[in-house]
Amino acid sequence: MFKALVVTKDEDSGKTSAGVQEIAEDQLPAGDVTVAVEYSTMNYKDGLCIGPGGGLVRKYPHVPGIDFAGTVEASDDDRYKAGDKVVLTGWRVGEAHWGGYAQKARVKADWLVPLPDGLDTRQAMAVGTAGFTAMLAVMALEDHGLKAGDGPVLVTGAAGGVGSVATAILAHLGHEVAAVTGRPETAEYLKSLGASQIVPREEINETVKRPLEGETWAGCVDAVGGAMLARVLGQMKYGASVSAVGLAGGAGLPATVIPFLLRGVNLLGIDSVMQPYDNRLRAWRRIASDLPMDKLEAMVHPATLSDLPQLGADILKGQVKGRVVVDLNG
Repeated sequence: MFKALVVTKDEDSGKTSAGVQEIAEDQLPAGDVTVAVEYSTMNYKDGLCIGPGGGLVRKYPHVPGIDFAGTVEASDDDRYKAGDKVVLTGWRVGEAHWGGYAQKARVKADWLVPLPDGLDTRQAMAVGTAGFTAMLAVMALEDHGLKAGDGPVLVTGAAGGVGSVATAILAHLGHEVAAVTGRPETAEYLKSLGASQIVPREEINETVKRPLEGETWAGCVDAVGGAMLARVLGQMKYGASVSAVGLAGGAGLPATVIPFLLRGVNLLGIDSVMQPYDNRLRAWRRIASDLPMDKLEAMVHPATLSDLPQLGADILKGQVKGRVVVDLNG
């Protein structure tokens, strides 16, 4: 028997509830590899899966947790053996498949990545899906020509998980980072991660009639979407790119095609869930080399399984700063 956060649903009312339970290993879903989970983390999707479901969870009872890191206990796949350290993000684990909010998980070998040299399992979950997505976003900007010295790079939703890691990585790589936040109290935190400019959200959160404004940003990691993304597109420098990673501000995009046609702006979609294995390895290796561990540690808020129901509610309200690291044995 081992501990897990189990979400159940009342069929009559449709309401869900989450609590820590003892479950048996034979209750785990089918898979090639059984992992003793050491750490997980908290993402916006986790908040949905712990709470209302958000259309992500297919059946109950359910164990959420869209990412985890730990040690292989047993494997039917030659790529992994007992004792190997592994990381999992994406593949709808924690949504359609039981996830990392348990002391054990059983998954397909294809979904795992070996823990990269230079990271331990706790650091890997301080990174988690949010940090992995941030690295993918930075890599996409680089692949489209962004170089240190090109000008300021904007990060929207900067105090969140993706934004925090993106800010730290970009600053470490020598970029001037302009961090957008709607929470003035996070300004010093963002500066500690390397932001050189704080942009109040209200300055950039409204659409304007002009499809183009002054060329300001050499690149952007956007975790907000909606009206803010539309506004940012009109402020990009010629040939610059925006990596779109989130929709905290809404799924709509009230924009015109003018920035694409007259300035050659690129809008790059970033998906972390179904990323191919080789690009996953590339991203994790870059994280190990280009994310300062002292900055990563400054983002961390420790948690245990029993903290997760409240944290899930908090993250849906935008009240979680930085990275939550869940100790499954804490």
